[in-house]
Amino acid sequence: MKTLVIDSRVAGISSEMLLSSLVDLIRSPATLEPLAKAIGELPNCTAFSYKFEKNCSCGISAKKIDVVLMEERFRSGIVLVASARKLMEELNLSREASGLVVSVLEDLIAAGERVHRHSFSSCRVASLKTLFEVLGSAYILDKEGFLEGTIYATPPALGSSAVGIDGIQIGGPAPATLEILCKHQMAYSSLPVDSELTTSTGAALLANLADYIVDFYPAMKPIAVGYGAGTSDLNGRPNVLRILEGESFRATRESIILLETNIDDLSGETVGYVMQRLFKEGAVDVFVTPAQGKKNRPVSIISVITDHSACDRMIRVLMEETGTLGVRVQEVPRVVADRERVPRQFSIQGKIFEVRVKTSYVDGKIISIKPEYEDLKKMAECLNIPLNHVTEAVKRELPGLARLDDA
Repeated sequence: MKTLVIDSRVAGISSEMLLSSLVDLIRSPATLEPLAKAIGELPNCTAFSYKFEKNCSCGISAKKIDVVLMEERFRSGIVLVASARKLMEELNLSREASGLVVSVLEDLIAAGERVHRHSFSSCRVASLKTLFEVLGSAYILDKEGFLEGTIYATPPALGSSAVGIDGIQIGGPAPATLEILCKHQMAYSSLPVDSELTTSTGAALLANLADYIVDFYPAMKPIAVGYGAGTSDLNGRPNVLRILEGESFRATRESIILLETNIDDLSGETVGYVMQRLFKEGAVDVFVTPAQGKKNRPVSIISVITDHSACDRMIRVLMEETGTLGVRVQEVPRVVADRERVPRQFSIQGKIFEVRVKTSYVDGKIISIKPEYEDLKKMAECLNIPLNHVTEAVKRELPGLARLDDA
């Protein structure tokens, strides 16, 4: 199972540093070309380009992003999130990645509204550069299968330099950064450095990404390291974010949130719409169970499985869409198989398609190989043939699947 450690104790974390470290890890800056092209086609973008430069910080070689753009900044959080959803749909991001992006943007918007009084367009999150860095990180994490695994983070280092807020100077860390750390009750570390180390975008990404905050690296087989450089000179201290990719072979123990509410006054169509809305917001799973309630009335129990970071958002959707007066909340432990999702190319009727294939393991033994339904659906629609024909054709080309079926 893929494991990622984000070590932000060295010099904090920003969206630039995270994206740069991920590109350094996978050694493929061109991965972001589809995103850059899509951003360049947005109506508020006149020109957009990016490049990654080599940077040496206190002897450590790192990648550093440089973005050049001409833009009209977003004027509201609603327009920003709508543009992000459009881009995510074009990039075919998974539900997990899409939910991550929305959570990060909502954290940044809420923190900005609380601590700033100036217009939204002057906030950092209103720039296409920030959107590129947040979406770019989610895109790589999704494409490389890291969101299917476990992500650890060390407590991010906070600096102590003065930051400008609405025309005045205030001692660091930045208020928006603290707002986000407080919302997620995320532990942090401190360094005696006169510079802003962890930014609000970095804090939002880390808080929504990390499954666990740890003081020590977890036991695993290390595979690759990536370094992303920051901008400031820290006077003899390396200004880098370090990330480590590793592999774990044990079944993972984790906890999830189970939300439930009883509904007895909604049509089936409305319940179906609520399910679609919950999935769109990043729910891990949603299901409906028929039951018999008080006064022998038939009821539907809507159950939502979600991670901790999206819990409040899911509760809000349930209450807004169903009118329910209460939602039951349970933290449920679970054991999950190790899994990885790898894109593969398949040829059907003379056309090449890319399909994400999820492989699950227990103690290093393959227990399941499954192509992603959404990719199969697109193939069937493109070729105008039945979905089951596409599924069988893809399965025939999957190595190891026949042996698994015979076992």
